[in-house]
Amino acid sequence: MPYVNIKITREGATKEQKAELIEGVTRLLKDVLGKNPATTFVTIDEVDTDNWGVGGIPVTELRKQQK
Repeated sequence: MPYVNIKITREGATKEQKAELIEGVTRLLKDVLGKNPATTFVTIDEVDTDNWGVGGIPVTELRKQQK
């Protein structure tokens, strides 16, 4: 019974994109490891960019620097 937790920043991933991630990860586990899709769990957590840091800098600030 695989459980996969995907964490992404909350920056506008659509319902369709998230559904594609769930389907794709489920398919990958079936194809590579032979896992049953009916017992494969995939969750997506969206994290505010203020709460996600890279290299000691919040993503909110990184995004401002990239503009």
